[in-house]
Amino acid sequence: MPVPTGYSAREVAKLLGFPVSRVHSYVRAGFLNPARGPKRELAFSFQDVVVLRTASELVRSRIAPSRVKRILKKLANDLPEGRSLAGMAIVAEGNRVVARAGGHRWNPENGQRLFDFEVAELAHSAGPIVRRAALAARSAPTELDAENWYEMGVHLEIAAPDDARDAYRRALELAPGHAEAHINLGRLLHEEGELAAAEEQYRAALAVRPESVPAAFNLGVVLEDRGRSDEAVGVYERLLKRERSYADAHFNLARLYERSGRKIASLRHLKEYKQLTLDH
Repeated sequence: MPVPTGYSAREVAKLLGFPVSRVHSYVRAGFLNPARGPKRELAFSFQDVVVLRTASELVRSRIAPSRVKRILKKLANDLPEGRSLAGMAIVAEGNRVVARAGGHRWNPENGQRLFDFEVAELAHSAGPIVRRAALAARSAPTELDAENWYEMGVHLEIAAPDDARDAYRRALELAPGHAEAHINLGRLLHEEGELAAAEEQYRAALAVRPESVPAAFNLGVVLEDRGRSDEAVGVYERLLKRERSYADAHFNLARLYERSGRKIASLRHLKEYKQLTLDH
């Protein structure tokens, strides 16, 4: 039988900045199922590392460790076969833990679907107002300039995202070099699954402002989403040459390097990620 390749419990503990005993306690909790080496030692996959990172961040957000283990075990048991905890976002919102996947939010402790009622109600109430403002701006005798259309887009995003995209496009018609409008339009397109169009906007932003960290990071993410991992690696690496302290770029690189079998490079970026986030 082949020897499993992966991270040892000691390596994982060092990378994530907590004791080896906590790694073993999470395994005993039942939400992880690491492989075993020839001497029955634990061999963690990168997916396991992602889940352990989630557990660590929940504890750091002052969710009791026993509660974290209970929540993650319940989530793991509720997942369909073949799905992993690593594929969802699990975050603390105050004293509440919220799971996010597939556009849905729910409380993993009771399974209740969650809605952002305050934001949703505000957007519902504000929708007609901001749409009227956008219509008035389009029909005003004095044309708004690019910056005003950009600001209009920012205000429209929550209540009327379609109108926000139109506002950003109008800003770009007037000022094709407006990097922030390219970035925000790209993000809205990205969220709608229009990946090619989003990539075009992020690249346009970088053409205007090559040092833009948000544009570069978002470009890396959309390239990943388009299945072009090698290109994403190049984007993240160039980003980190300019902004070495961008923790999420280190984490994404570690994941991509691990996936391609470059364990040493993966470990290097995980170490950087740990050093940047341990004290935060």
